[in-house]
Amino acid sequence: GLCDRLGIFVDGSLRCIGNPKELSARFGGFFVLTVTSAPGSEGDVTAFVQSLAAGVRSTYALAGTQKFEIPSGNITLAKVFGEMTANKARLQVVDWGIANTTLEEAFIKISKGAVGT
Repeated sequence: GLCDRLGIFVDGSLRCIGNPKELSARFGGFFVLTVTSAPGSEGDVTAFVQSLAAGVRSTYALAGTQKFEIPSGNITLAKVFGEMTANKARLQVVDWGIANTTLEEAFIKISKGAVGT
C-alpha cells in the first residue's frame, strides 16, 4: 500500500514527519487572505487587513493583488467574511479569497527554518 506520511528533510536532517493535513496545521497555523483592489487603494487595503487581527503579515504585493498571512488563532472566518463584505466597496476591492495554509506553504516555512521542529 501507499504511505500516507511525509518526512521533510532540510540540509540532510529530518525536520518533521506526519500526514499532510497534520503538517499543514502544525506548521501553518494561519489563513492566507488574497485581496485584489483598484489601483491606488492598496495602502488602504493593507491598513484595513492589519487592523483585523494581531500578527498579520503581508507576503506578496503586485499590480493591485496582495496576500496576507493571518494567524488562525487570532481571527474567525466569520469575522473575515463580515468585515470584507462590509468594506468591499469602500476599499475598492475587485476580488478576494481566504484559504487555509497549503502543504506547500508549510513546507516552505519548514525548509527556510522559519519554524522549529
